[in-house]
Amino acid sequence: MTGFFTGALTDDFISAVISARIPRTVFGLLAGAALGVSGALMQAITRNPIADPSILGVNTGASLLVVIGIAYLNISSGIKLIGLSFTGALLTALFVYGIASVGYGGANSIKLALAGAAVSTALGALVNTIMLPDSQVMKEFRFWQVGSISGATWDDVRLLIPFFVVGAGCALLCASPLNALALGDEMAVSLGVKVGQIRLFTAFAGVLLCASVTALAGPIGFVGLMLPHVCRQLFDNDLRIIIPMSMIGGAGLLTFSDVLGRILGRPGELEVGIITAIVGAPVFIWIVWKTKAKGI
Repeated sequence: MTGFFTGALTDDFISAVISARIPRTVFGLLAGAALGVSGALMQAITRNPIADPSILGVNTGASLLVVIGIAYLNISSGIKLIGLSFTGALLTALFVYGIASVGYGGANSIKLALAGAAVSTALGALVNTIMLPDSQVMKEFRFWQVGSISGATWDDVRLLIPFFVVGAGCALLCASPLNALALGDEMAVSLGVKVGQIRLFTAFAGVLLCASVTALAGPIGFVGLMLPHVCRQLFDNDLRIIIPMSMIGGAGLLTFSDVLGRILGRPGELEVGIITAIVGAPVFIWIVWKTKAKGI
């Protein structure tokens, strides 16, 4: 930055900013916005304040199929990796919800968190099993363990944009029906909401947003947990407000975490997933305590 004040800007400096810093920042904004919206959607359809792609194991499921595709199928195409990520995320979400639904009380907050943690741990072990024997794969894709946007390029930005537009667009279209769904299935049906279709449409949007980011940046956790909850505290339970505010807040949080990681990790850097985990873990504990205190 001293070049701006001393007038010592060079072509190499400008090129470095344009080719590295700007695409990284733009990608961080898009990825954070996508994760914020994904968390808001998952919390809405499960009626669970601690639903989040990382807590439900969705991120790890997406990572597993991507790592399998890279290590065994020699897949390098970004669009194919997103396809694998989407498949892994969707299957994991269905599996976790199925486990949590077994027994008395259905899929409540605590059962979802426990099922997600168990599945995430098991899938994470599989990811490590695939990566560890191959030092090259381990070196190249270690960010799958923590999440990183340090290698983001303009190609990644261009690849993420269409998935973000589709997922965010679906989320905004579902906002009003999801408000009705929050009143209960019977009330929603009486208001003309097609409950099954809305849940499916919303789940598709949430998984698409999460999977596309995970395919390109690895499993970045807690963004989708924190932002929707904070938005509900600051604004209202109206998803027409929560979704766009989670989008804005998620973009800001991930970008701030990326900058903070570069500052704290000098001369290297801390991956953005580490920073969001450090911030998000206490928030998660507080939300669980508050939820338990309310008897939900």
